[in-house]
Amino acid sequence: MLSGNTDCYQPIEKKLEITREILKVLLKLKHPVGIITKNALILRDLDILKELAFLNLLKVNISITSLSEQTRRILEPRTTTIKKRLDTVKILSENNIPVNVMMAPIIPAINNHEILPLVKKVSDLGAKSVAYTVVRLNGAIGEIFKKWVEKTYPDRAEKILHQIEDCHNGTLNESRYRVRMKGEGKFAEQIAMQFKLARKLYLKDKTIPEFDCTIFDKFQSNQMSLF
Repeated sequence: MLSGNTDCYQPIEKKLEITREILKVLLKLKHPVGIITKNALILRDLDILKELAFLNLLKVNISITSLSEQTRRILEPRTTTIKKRLDTVKILSENNIPVNVMMAPIIPAINNHEILPLVKKVSDLGAKSVAYTVVRLNGAIGEIFKKWVEKTYPDRAEKILHQIEDCHNGTLNESRYRVRMKGEGKFAEQIAMQFKLARKLYLKDKTIPEFDCTIFDKFQSNQMSLF
């Protein structure tokens, strides 16, 4: 997976091309790979991505949290614009590259109202699926978020915090496996129902193809030589 903890297409990738070199190795050895990014720089590697997708070795996840450029600037400053992200979904899809859109995180009273229009938009552009997570604020992040939301959204900060707590058993923090990503309680159920409806309306006949794990070149890779 490129990458679970940070974006593999950060600006420095323009210079270093580390991600591109990794993709070359994966293609050479026919190794499946998933990519998570919110940056249009992924299109630079379209030549390699098309070859991986042709072999069913690629799934791309594009992170889009909102259709509003104003909201994007508040939540994700210095990242690729919404227009460029939507264009990226369209271009990848037109090149037969399977795209899943990640609406992550859902933040109550900030972007939860956009679920249906966002899913419709990305489906129209060719995305094959959508996924989401509900915001959770573990450890010191909770205090940082509180200060940020009180400064940024003073008119609804209390509402935002209370609805997040409603998703996590009365706290901002959630670390339980299988619960932490989707939350629980009435508000979390409403979010889940909206995504269920959105998939039914706009993604009914679409699926992400499974990886082909049968063509990995285990002999050329010679992984046992590492031990």
